[in-house]
Amino acid sequence: MQFTVDEQAACDKLARLALDEDLGQPGDLTSTALISPQTQGEAVLVARVWGILAGLQAARSVCALVEPRLEFVALLEDGAPLSPGQRIAQIRGPMRGILTAERTALNFLQRLSGVATLTWQYVQQLYGLSCQLLDTRKTTPGWRLLEKYAVRAGGGHNHRVGLFDGILIKDNHLAALGGSIADAVRLARQYYGASVPLEVEVDTLEQLREALVVAPDIVLLDNMTNEQLREAVRRRNELAPSVRLEASGGVTLETIRSIAETGVDRVSVGALTHSARALDLALDYGS
Repeated sequence: MQFTVDEQAACDKLARLALDEDLGQPGDLTSTALISPQTQGEAVLVARVWGILAGLQAARSVCALVEPRLEFVALLEDGAPLSPGQRIAQIRGPMRGILTAERTALNFLQRLSGVATLTWQYVQQLYGLSCQLLDTRKTTPGWRLLEKYAVRAGGGHNHRVGLFDGILIKDNHLAALGGSIADAVRLARQYYGASVPLEVEVDTLEQLREALVVAPDIVLLDNMTNEQLREAVRRRNELAPSVRLEASGGVTLETIRSIAETGVDRVSVGALTHSARALDLALDYGS
C-alpha cells in the first residue's frame, strides 16, 4: 500500500509538527553531546508482537526530515502481517540522525500499526459475509487521513473523510431543523442533487419507515438490537431494496459477527481509531 498525495501531505505536516515538539529550538542535546557528526550507523525496525504493519512512509518521512542522508530501506509493505522479531525496515547513515529520528518514527509506526491490527481483528470476524467494516470520524485530531489509511491497511473501508464529502443527517440535525426526515432529505437533495452521498441516521423502526419512503443512499441504524436489525433488513428489502443499511453503536469484536449476520450491508466502528492500542515495535542498533 502507498499513501495518496493527500495522505503524504498530511503525513509530512504531522511529521514536522512532531519533530518540532520533540526537538524544540536546541535540537537533540544528548546526541549532539555524545555522537560525532561523522559517526555512521545502522539500525533495524523490528516487531515485538504479532500485528499488521502500517505507517512505513511516515517513518521514512520522519527520517528524511531529520537527516536527508539517512537511507531508509523497507523490508515489508504496509498491510503485511508481523510476527515477534520480524524485521520491518533498515535505516543507515549518520548515527546522530538515526538517534534523533527514532522515537518520532516509532510513534507513527506504532500508532498506525495499532489501528491496522485492530481493524484486521474486526475484519476476521466478518469472514465469509458480504458485510463491510467501516471507520468513523472518531479520529485523533489532525491524524484522520493517516488513521483512515491504517484502517485500509488492516482490510477495512473508509466512511466519509469529513463533513465535506458526504451528507449524514443525524438526530441533532433533525432537532435543529424542527422537521421530519422527509423534509431533511428533500432539502439536502434540493441543495446538492444526487452528486453527494446522502445518509440518514435513525433510532427506531418507525423512523426507518419514514426514511425508506424518501430513499436516501444509506440508512444508519443506530444502537438497534439484532432483532430490530433483522426487521429493518426485511422492511428495506420490501420497500426500498436499493437503500443500503449500516449498523452502528457500541459494536465490539464479540458482537460484530452477529450484527453482520442480520443482513445489514455495513457496520461502522468508532473503536478502530479511537481505541486502538499502539503496537509494540522497536529500533535495534547494529543489526
